[in-house]
Amino acid sequence: MRRAAPALLLLVPLLGGCTRTTDTFKPRIVVTSPDGGGVSRARSFTVQGYALDDQGVTQITVDGKAIPIKPGSRKIANFAFQTQLKDTRSEYTITARDKAGNESTLVLPVAVDSVPPAIKVTRFERDGNVIRVTGVATDNGRVAQISVDGNRLNITPGTRVDFYAETSGSYADIQVTDGAGNVTKLRARQ
Repeated sequence: MRRAAPALLLLVPLLGGCTRTTDTFKPRIVVTSPDGGGVSRARSFTVQGYALDDQGVTQITVDGKAIPIKPGSRKIANFAFQTQLKDTRSEYTITARDKAGNESTLVLPVAVDSVPPAIKVTRFERDGNVIRVTGVATDNGRVAQISVDGNRLNITPGTRVDFYAETSGSYADIQVTDGAGNVTKLRARQ
């Protein structure tokens, strides 16, 4: 028996590698559309996203009701559902569960925004055929995109966005889109 004790001590580190690992990673839920998170011009719109889990997502629910997971890998489980807002503001509770029973929840506030963004041109210059236009775009939610003569400007989205662009011609067509998809257009000229 005394000879077996040292042999058992040598086996302990090897047997430690046989222990079963547990899944403690909770699924991560990401909403990819609509662009503004949960803001739209309409009371009914499609929310799209995915749940990410290292072992695979087994179920996604919205307000306690199971929704279909799109075909593909369960490690990145794509989903979509249609909203039906009665008021201009509401929220949806999205829950994802993995094979081990781990759950995560995302409360998604949703809102209807029918107010278009505003555009103010603060400076308009012409140098030959070159036009330089400077201005500010504002929105009650978020300015998502600004384009001048069809060219999208590189901006940091926010409620107030300053912009500058150079173009050619006799005027500059400015288009601003907010997070809900509302659009305002302005033709700037001298």
